[in-house]
Amino acid sequence: MVVPRPELHWYEKLYLPSILGGLSITGRYFFKTLFSLLSFDRQKRVTQYYPEEKWTLPEGYRGAPVLVKDEEGREKCVSCQLCEFVCPPKAIRIVPGEIAANSPHAQIEKAPQSFEIDMLRCIYCGMCQEVCPEEAIWLQQGYLFNGYTRKEMVHTKEKLYEMGGQMQRPIKKWKNK
Repeated sequence: MVVPRPELHWYEKLYLPSILGGLSITGRYFFKTLFSLLSFDRQKRVTQYYPEEKWTLPEGYRGAPVLVKDEEGREKCVSCQLCEFVCPPKAIRIVPGEIAANSPHAQIEKAPQSFEIDMLRCIYCGMCQEVCPEEAIWLQQGYLFNGYTRKEMVHTKEKLYEMGGQMQRPIKKWKNK
């Protein structure tokens, strides 16, 4: 099936109306920004002075995933690998391991030997947080993380715990009954 192209008029072939329309929009925003900077009114300014002024994040903002520990500093993650299986871009990699033999909780629970999240692949969907039965992975409110290489953007277990810290939550898996 061949779809015929419409024949352009002589003024459409010049592309001049489109160019002038684009320039008028650009000029309008240029002068609007220029006059807002000259007015010294911070409410009308477009520019945000970043280190001094930070964004106000909306409720429900989903930031980078991090691992959290319980109140006593123990790992909450039990290497169930549900977050790895549910992750759409396959950004999470977990190698299950055992808890140290000298621990009183050895042979009861597992702990991840390694836990990595590739932040370049992560789409911040929050499915890992939703599926975690131990509430060990959370999406933090911060938006500042960077790296110069791809390897720096793969967050290891130690970095994830450093970013997440401790969190008091209702699930207490270590509590004796």
